Amino acid sequence: MSMTEPVTATEAEVERVTRGKLMEDLRAIVADAEELLKATANQTGERIAAARAKAEESLKAAKARLAEERAAVMARTKAVAKAADDRVRADPWKAMGIAVVVGLVVGILVARR
Repeated sequence: MSMTEPVTATEAEVERVTRGKLMEDLRAIVADAEELLKATANQTGERIAAARAKAEESLKAAKARLAEERAAVMARTKAVAKAADDRVRADPWKAMGIAVVVGLVVGILVARR
């Protein structure tokens, strides 16, 4: 999918859920790896040292990936906010009309309960 193709609501929701799950899984992995490293801090031996080194490498890579993903999400969020702001500034009356209609629909749905 290219960056210029419109994304449907379903695709966007699936991507958001998938990314959310990925971020959650990475956070869990980082936490588990940190706990493992703390638990084995006083252990000695060649195999333990090798495992610790590999775990530290994986932990650094996971933290870097989380930071990259966070930065990418922030950039996309800022881009969407800028686009929305540009649209509202381009035609404020249309934006107000849409907001009124959405407010009415939400109000009617809430009142029906």
